[in-house]
Formats: sequence, C-alpha cells, structure tokens
Amino acid sequence: MKIALIGYGKMGKAIEEIAIKNGHEIVLKITSQNIADFNVENLQQADVAIEFTNPHSAVDNLKKCFDANIPVVCGSTGWLHQWQEIEKYCTEKNGTFLFASNFSVGVNIFFELNKKLAALMNNRPEYNISIEEIHHTQKKDAPSGTAITLAEGILNNNHNKEKWVLGETENNTELSITSKRIDPAPGTHIINYNSSIDSIEIKHTAHNRIGFASGAVLAAKFLKGKKGIYEMKDVLSF
Repeated sequence: MKIALIGYGKMGKAIEEIAIKNGHEIVLKITSQNIADFNVENLQQADVAIEFTNPHSAVDNLKKCFDANIPVVCGSTGWLHQWQEIEKYCTEKNGTFLFASNFSVGVNIFFELNKKLAALMNNRPEYNISIEEIHHTQKKDAPSGTAITLAEGILNNNHNKEKWVLGETENNTELSITSKRIDPAPGTHIINYNSSIDSIEIKHTAHNRIGFASGAVLAAKFLKGKKGIYEMKDVLSF
C-alpha cells in the first residue's frame, strides 16, 4: 500500500515507522516546509492519505484529498464544528473518509466500556460523573478529541448530564472535563463516578504512540478500495 502522510510531526513519524515495518511505502510526506508539493498530482501517487495536522488546516487538507479522489484517514481534532461541511463535500466528490478521535484499539474498546458504564449508571443520580484527560504540552486542543468522544458516549447513554463543559462546574447537569498538559504523557483518560459512599473509575493510559500509529495504518488498509464515510467501529467490527 502506498501512503501519503499529510503532517509529519511525532504522529506522522510514528505512522511512517509502523507502515514501513508492515511492508507499506510512504510516497509523500507533507509538512509546512514543502506545502507546494501538496497537490493533486502528487496525492494521486498514493493509494490512501493519512492526515494528522491541526484544527486550522485539517478541513482544507481533507478537501484536497477528496479532490484527488484519494481515500483519507484523519486523526486531526478540534475541527468537528465543520463536520457537516466535510461530510457533504466527501459525498459530493464520491470520496472515502474515516475520522477517529483516537485510532488505538485499546481506546476504542475503552469507548465501548464507557458507553456501557454510563448506561448502567443512568438510574444512579447520586453519582457525579467527571472526565480527566492528560496529554503532553505540545497538544494544541483542549479538551482532547478522545475526551469529547468519551463525553458524547456518556451524554448519549446517561440522562443525568445535559452537556459537557471544560473545567470544574457546580452545575449537576454539566459533565466536567478537566484537561492537563504534562510532559511526556502521550495520553491518559479517566472517567470517574463519585458519590458520598464510594467511587467507580475506569482509566486508559497510553504508554507510547505505537497504538495510535498502528490503528491509523490499520484504518488506511481498511479504506483501500472503498467509498463512503467510516469510523473505527467499522474497522474493528464492533
């Protein structure tokens, strides 16, 4: 499989290492230093693109991949207020797209555990729910995309909370997400159910970027030859 890497930071380098180790080829690497190479002609040398950049450039990057008729896996977060725009553009271009806030297999299992626990606790309003996430200091968005996905999983399965907020809150209907930036943490997410009697906690800790990178390559392999919009649940057959 020939891969175009859109973004060549820490995640891009980790993806490159995993991809090459699994017999794939990196045919294009785009950074802010060679943005002129990010064109349709070069993109079409690849079977699939993997996009890990930032909230400010992700949407334009995705559109360029759709214009080139190249399937694209996206791990950039912080741009989802433009989701409908991207969904519409992808459909109009008959494109192929997979977005995930986190590509780790372990985290995606954690997402499902989170939904199940939220549903089990739906009739237990005495437990206050909160989320804490810890990442390295170079992470630009807060809360993390993974924390937002976890929050949405809780809100969709537990009626004791109406919306999530960043930071502490005294409103019982608000789900607090606390974001901490501490080096060299690659990613920790904690869901806490706390009452005056006891506490229940589930936690996922990433030890390195290998899980994220492996999942992104797995998603890219899944997209090859497909059309439409997918998520990691499709890749992992949850």
